[in-house]
Amino acid sequence: MAGIIYQILASSTLLSLGLYHLICTVRNFLKSPQSYSAKPFYPFPFSPNLRLKHLPLYLLILCLFIAFLHQSITSSDPDPLVKGRTPVYRFVTLNSAAVLFLFFLVSVSFLISETTSFLPFPPDLFFAFGSALFFLHYSVSESASSVQTSDLQAKCDSISARVSALASLMSLILACQPKLFVAEVGLGAAICLQGLWVLQTGLSLYVDAFIPEGCHKLLDVVSGVEGSTKCELDESRLRAVAILDLVFVVHVMFVVIIVMVTYALVAKTVGTRKLGSYEALPSNAADNNHIQMKALTGTQA
Repeated sequence: MAGIIYQILASSTLLSLGLYHLICTVRNFLKSPQSYSAKPFYPFPFSPNLRLKHLPLYLLILCLFIAFLHQSITSSDPDPLVKGRTPVYRFVTLNSAAVLFLFFLVSVSFLISETTSFLPFPPDLFFAFGSALFFLHYSVSESASSVQTSDLQAKCDSISARVSALASLMSLILACQPKLFVAEVGLGAAICLQGLWVLQTGLSLYVDAFIPEGCHKLLDVVSGVEGSTKCELDESRLRAVAILDLVFVVHVMFVVIIVMVTYALVAKTVGTRKLGSYEALPSNAADNNHIQMKALTGTQA
């Protein structure tokens, strides 16, 4: 039960972060396409309070700290269902905790850089840090998938690693080309996709209704440790892997729809504001136009 709750919380955090970044990215681009430049984080635009402008960043730091504590605590739990048994599971979990701590450290550094003059780092450097951390998460996820006794969990970790690799590539491009709008949209979409896949992983491993046919939960009878999900027959395993591939494609399609709808809604909002705003014509300009019209009328006469 604790596993699915953690997956839901992690999914909600990633999905909210990715969607928020998408909205702010499109809004920033449409407001001034000529002066557009990617940012690692966008302050909350609808808050007059300076502290509340960084509320999403505060929430992200809090969620990263909770995730780090969760991974650190669970690393001490025995897990005889992993290849190499408990020591391997402990090191794999500590690797994940270390990556989360690095994300936490970079987020705190960015907050200090935004609110004080103590760390005046440029945005390009934070994108480079993000690229390195996403690549590190890719490496850790690939390593975790290789030691799983569960074929389903190994497949889920492998797909999660690929999404992290995509986010790493987008961050690296933004570190080199911060004015590339498509790359920043791709980064936000990759974070949304990771959030959806974290939820799908929890459902496929811990919820009976979503476990593919022919697969079942693992349970160490001696220790009473709840494990992951495994398929006994090769046919069931291949079928389950094919289902996960199909579900991943569905999630990709859903993220594409999210990006298109987000762009359309933000464009409509920004466009309405642009059309509704106007500047009053200066009085001297109106007088000059009136004089020119009178002169033109006299000439025609």
